[in-house]
Amino acid sequence: MNISIMMNAENNKEDLPMTASLYVIAILALSVSLLKSKERTILALKKAWKSFENILPQFLSILIIIGILLAVLSPEQISKLLGRESGWYGVLIAAVIGSVTLVPGFIAFPLAAALLKSGAGYMQIAAFISALMMVGIVTIPVEVEYFGKKAAAVRNIAAFVFSLFVALVMGVVM
Repeated sequence: MNISIMMNAENNKEDLPMTASLYVIAILALSVSLLKSKERTILALKKAWKSFENILPQFLSILIIIGILLAVLSPEQISKLLGRESGWYGVLIAAVIGSVTLVPGFIAFPLAAALLKSGAGYMQIAAFISALMMVGIVTIPVEVEYFGKKAAAVRNIAAFVFSLFVALVMGVVM
C-alpha cells in the first residue's frame, strides 16, 4: 500500500473526534435555535441554503481544478516546484500564482492543505496564501478606479513583499 495513503488514513483518524464534536455542537445549536424561534431558524436555514447554492459553482470548479492538478502532478513534481528544496524559487512561484489568482479563502485553505499533503513546503504555501489574500492583480482595475494608479500599485507591491516576509517567518518557525 502507498505510504502517503496510509499517512492520510492516520491523519483522518486523528481528525475524527474533532469533526464529530463540531457536528454535535452544530446540531445542538440548531436545536436550541429551533426551540427559541422555529420561524427565524427556518428563515436562516433558507438563507444559508441560498448562499450555498451561490457558492457551489465556484467551489466545484476549484475542486475539479485541484483534482486535475493533483492527478496530473505527482507529489514529487509538486515537491520539486513548491517543496522545501525549491527554496526561494518555489516561494516566488507560489507568490506569483497567489497574486494572479482570485480564489475565496474557504477554498484556498483546503487547497493549501492538499498541497502540503502532496509535498509542498510551508514557506511556499505561506507565500501562496498570503499573496492570494493580499495581492490583487485581477482586481487592480477596480482599485485604480477608486484609489488611483499609484495607491493601487503601492498597495499591491507592499502586499507582495509582505507575503514574501510571511514566507520567511514561516520558514523560520516551521
